Amino acid sequence: MEVLKLKRGLDLVLLTADFAGTLLFAMEGALAGIRGGMDLFGVLVLAFITAVGGGIVRDLLIGATPPASIKDWRYGAIAFTGGMMAFLFHGVIAQKASSGVITALDAAGLSLFAIAGATKAMEFGMHPMMAVLLGTITGCGGGTIRDILLNTVPGVLRADIYASAALLGAAVMVAFVRVLKLRPSLAALAGGISCFALRMISVWHGWSLPKVGA
Repeated sequence: MEVLKLKRGLDLVLLTADFAGTLLFAMEGALAGIRGGMDLFGVLVLAFITAVGGGIVRDLLIGATPPASIKDWRYGAIAFTGGMMAFLFHGVIAQKASSGVITALDAAGLSLFAIAGATKAMEFGMHPMMAVLLGTITGCGGGTIRDILLNTVPGVLRADIYASAALLGAAVMVAFVRVLKLRPSLAALAGGISCFALRMISVWHGWSLPKVGA
């Protein structure tokens, strides 16, 4: 009974985080395409790739094929909706949304996908350490593919505390579920807040990981 309740809780967390993260990252990917001078088709492609790229990589690694974002039409619908919203209202977004707001939305998407990735890895019986790594890959994968398509160095390799924030959020989520035996919804909330807080604080204070010669 406990195992069944845990699985149901994980399923709900996974679906909620996946859909919310898909919308946020789709809009962020579309805005990157607009800044790169792409047309509508290019913008929508970037929106889709940014939104589902990390999840596809995760699913392929754990053997969940075909990937959920390909099998379930709702992921594509949400991604393209987010892309169209960004394309149609990019002027308003650029005018009203400060860089801090964009950073906050990106951090929220990162948090949601880190939690979703770790959750699905746990559902498939992955070792806790691998669940944390897969959560990180889910959070950073789509943005990495987006940056490669835009011919820029992936942000995860040069941004101040980004992948590390996803790693922390996924680790908190896994630890709270596996070690402290908390409900998945509470564990997801704790993990998401941890990831979001570290990402935002690192931006505000200009934190970064050590570099050779720095």
